[in-house]
Amino acid sequence: MNFRESILTALMALLSNKLRALLTMLGIIIGVAAVITMIAIGEGAQKAVVDRIQSLGSNLLFINPGAQRGGGVVVIQFGSSMRLQNKDADAVSSRSTAIEAVVPEFSRNAQVKFENRNWNSRIVGTMPEYEWVRNFRAVEGRYFTNSEEKAAAKVCVIGQVVVDNLFPNMEPIGQTIRIAGQSFNVIGVLESKGQSGWQNPDDQIIVPLSTAQRRIFGVDYLSQITVKVLNELKMDEAFLDIERILRREHRLREDQDNDFRIQNQADIITTFQETQQTFTFLLAGIAAVSLVVGGIGIMNIMIVSVTERTKEIGIRKAIGARKRDIMWQFLIESVTMSITGGGLGIGLGILASYIITTYGNLTPLISISSIVVSFSFASIVGIVFGLYPAWKAAIADVIEALRYE
Repeated sequence: MNFRESILTALMALLSNKLRALLTMLGIIIGVAAVITMIAIGEGAQKAVVDRIQSLGSNLLFINPGAQRGGGVVVIQFGSSMRLQNKDADAVSSRSTAIEAVVPEFSRNAQVKFENRNWNSRIVGTMPEYEWVRNFRAVEGRYFTNSEEKAAAKVCVIGQVVVDNLFPNMEPIGQTIRIAGQSFNVIGVLESKGQSGWQNPDDQIIVPLSTAQRRIFGVDYLSQITVKVLNELKMDEAFLDIERILRREHRLREDQDNDFRIQNQADIITTFQETQQTFTFLLAGIAAVSLVVGGIGIMNIMIVSVTERTKEIGIRKAIGARKRDIMWQFLIESVTMSITGGGLGIGLGILASYIITTYGNLTPLISISSIVVSFSFASIVGIVFGLYPAWKAAIADVIEALRYE
């Protein structure tokens, strides 16, 4: 029996038990589809966030509290200021000649209400410069002014998600909402940015920094300071200026590490990509388990098939079929099921990604590598889990096989 005949025989055997073959392939189909979909979601989320960060420009620096250690661990040093203060932002703004703007920020989630509707959103207290430094512009109404910030005015600019949930059929400008139990006048609506990975920039409310610190949350520190450098050529100069100024403000000795972190766009993108890749691989690994389960299912059905066709094996051997012919026949059946299941899984994975893109807030990014890897793994599963049943069929004793009923 040549290789072509072995393939035809294997296909005929599978077609004679279509339902059983389909159910056997189900584990492979789901596994491949899950791997492709999970990787697509992870890569799509990563691209969305990277694009969002890059759209802010390449001349931004971000200052956050906490000392950086290896492996991305953030450590707060005892004996230091431990937090960023408003005076830190003022010092950086006034003492560096390489900086165009400094935007202090404090953010935290809070409950927001309008009439009988309520929503939990991210409240960002900041300065009016936030609009153009962070590229969050108001498409309706306006931003608050410096005088409103100094007066801790109860005004806010809301994102599109907040509009959709609190004002589904109303004009939000001029309405009064309650943030953490306090009344705020809506003076603007932010430009819609769309979902960025696992976070939604449209689900936020911008208020004056003094209002957030004094009236809403009762704090005197900052979550982050964003610095816009004059141009890309002055990035290193600005970095050194900020480090020098903050070390002096925090009264750090020479032998003490920084109790703050200064990151540029590239650092943030690299950190996020590493985190996102780890998360994506974790999800893909969990999904890949179903491929192994599918392989076990193939092996189980192939063993049953060998038992059912014992007499057929005996007849083939009696008329001249060699061990390798029998082994090839059953191995091809196993590989055919895994390859067919892999192909159907690819189609299902692409369909699932399309459905998520159409009806969800994420935009999965299907990569050729994920398709190749998952399909190759499915093929390997078919070979590995098909070897034992094929070998068992090949070594069957002719006399015993012919006697089998």
